Amino acid sequence: MPMINIEDRRNNRGLPIPPLFQLLTLLRFYGTSNFQIVNGDLRRIHQSTVSRIITRLSKIMASNAKHHVHFPRNVDEWKVVQVKFYKMYKMPGIGGCIDCTHIKIQNPGGPDLEAFRNRKGYFSLNVQAVYCGPSMEFMDIVVRWPGSYHDSFIFSSSYANKYFDERTHNMLLLGDGGYACKTYLFTPLRNPVTPPELKYNKAQIRTRNIIERVFGVWKRKFPCLQRGLANAPSTIVNIIIACAMLHNISRKYQNADDDSDDEEDILEEEYGEYNDDNNILGPAARSAYIVRHFS
Repeated sequence: MPMINIEDRRNNRGLPIPPLFQLLTLLRFYGTSNFQIVNGDLRRIHQSTVSRIITRLSKIMASNAKHHVHFPRNVDEWKVVQVKFYKMYKMPGIGGCIDCTHIKIQNPGGPDLEAFRNRKGYFSLNVQAVYCGPSMEFMDIVVRWPGSYHDSFIFSSSYANKYFDERTHNMLLLGDGGYACKTYLFTPLRNPVTPPELKYNKAQIRTRNIIERVFGVWKRKFPCLQRGLANAPSTIVNIIIACAMLHNISRKYQNADDDSDDEEDILEEEYGEYNDDNNILGPAARSAYIVRHFS
């Protein structure tokens, strides 16, 4: 007897919802921030069915994100990224900008619920992202840590930290003052004095702010991320990753997207809590970079 694929819904047994209809239901949820019951009422689908559609299809999309969210795969692709960054504000050798953003979630309950309460008082996941240049695409995303975890801790535990630390392509990351200055991660100077230092700070801040714009564009494109998510924890992770993948696809095929600035917390993050790291190699490398390129 031939095996039956339980995922095959191309027949009419049990009046199944067509795959395309399911996909459109999922995209409506991502793109309108409506509650599941509202999405169901629009097409006469029960809320529980909408929930199952979102859970199943988000998992499928997230499992394919690696094909669309990844670092450049060779030296030539890295050179393209470097050139894009240099054309912005004349900072050579830059391979990406890094920052975190909070995605609001419902009270997760359990003994560890306070770990999810961020410094602004609501429950969230602190999502780390690395972006490349004016194309505003995700190169890496980490959706794992509760909202109370600091950006620098998330970075130290991430693959991006290891990847840039190995300096395979000799590229630099730009981060805000919340990160520790490293030989491969340059942050703004806390108290710039000399003209080269002032020029560096201006270029660093203006270049790095691309990531703030991307967060705004991303959340405006997928309002479910802005409103907050009340799904199961594993589904929330899949939704965020799926939205990152869809963002990259849209950037690839529709570069004329609405890119109006929607920067979030730039001043607060830029001049907020500084990470005073005792490692002297990072500041020394940054000083040499300033002397070489901004004197």
